[in-house]
Amino acid sequence: MKALKTLAAATLGAFVLAGPALAQAQQPVKVGVIFPLSGGAGPQGQHVTQAIQAMASIINESGGVMGRQIEILSRDDESTPAVGVSRANELISEGVSVIIEGWNSPVTLAMQPVINRAGILDITAISKADPILSGEGNPLAVRLNSSNSQDGAVIAKYIADRKAKKIAFLTENDAYGNGAQESIEAELKKINYEYEKVAEEKFPFSQADFRVALTNVRAANPDITVAINANEGLGMPALIRQAKQSRLPGQLVTAVGTVAPSVISVAGEAANGVVGADIYFPDVEPFASNEMNKKFVAKTKEMFDYTPDKYMALGAAALQVWAMAANELKTLDKEPIAKRIRGGTFDGTIFGKMQFGPNGQLMSDHKLFTIEDQKIVVRSASN
Repeated sequence: MKALKTLAAATLGAFVLAGPALAQAQQPVKVGVIFPLSGGAGPQGQHVTQAIQAMASIINESGGVMGRQIEILSRDDESTPAVGVSRANELISEGVSVIIEGWNSPVTLAMQPVINRAGILDITAISKADPILSGEGNPLAVRLNSSNSQDGAVIAKYIADRKAKKIAFLTENDAYGNGAQESIEAELKKINYEYEKVAEEKFPFSQADFRVALTNVRAANPDITVAINANEGLGMPALIRQAKQSRLPGQLVTAVGTVAPSVISVAGEAANGVVGADIYFPDVEPFASNEMNKKFVAKTKEMFDYTPDKYMALGAAALQVWAMAANELKTLDKEPIAKRIRGGTFDGTIFGKMQFGPNGQLMSDHKLFTIEDQKIVVRSASN
């Protein structure tokens, strides 16, 4: 009898000790998501957040992360650095294991040191400014969207191939826009291409009236005008419409990744003839036959009745890669996961095989496109 009592007490003690571990195993893994959910970029930020939720659903249906379900906690950065920092602090206090962020580069750059000091992995999905990877704000930075320098090479090659000599720039006046223009010009210099910059107009992210700037550019009679505008909800559609109305001469070329289907929908027929480049198209090979991409597209349509664009795919892939690394390493700790991603390769993702550089930058394959009948038509690979 005494032996039975001792065994019962030991068993009870084991359950008491195991209780916290079992409770933790059953608790969801919290993933923080910070994008603009209001204002000019609000619709795009909402779509990226929804895509991340769709990917969370796919991962949860396959067992989650280390046997635990993913819970998405989303916040609106309002495209404002100070607000982004506040939202990051909110998520840190909520105990998130990772934060996926980044539509506007200035917001990302403001949040990076805050998230880094908290010891939480920070994955940038969209923001493109080069200091995001090269600055001191986040020594273990990871970014999925192509960098300004990668994009600059694509646009520079297009300009050189077209033998355009008179180039104008309509540039968003912030870390992203100025960095994008500098990269294009640096790449043109690298290939020893001679050209004349006949006009340069700068504008804030929130601007929607470009008539004066376009009048100045039109007077310069450029062969190509490069439009660099990350405000896809308001600014870029307005710029495209007003460029058409002003009868802008030459070819309007948009910076890489700034023309999504939502932009074309708002710009309407004025978008026809615009040239751009990007790294993801849901219905074009090699994505159309990619089983994981097909599953992601189907889940996004099922949950939100929307076909995902490049930004949505980048947000979802950020969560997918993080979850793959966490499951492989059996940890949620920032440092080992960051080191697994940086310089690492992942198979079976939305993008197929994803390879990251040692600095945390996803290596991307750009494709040029034109807009015809308000649809994106892929023309050729950029290299």
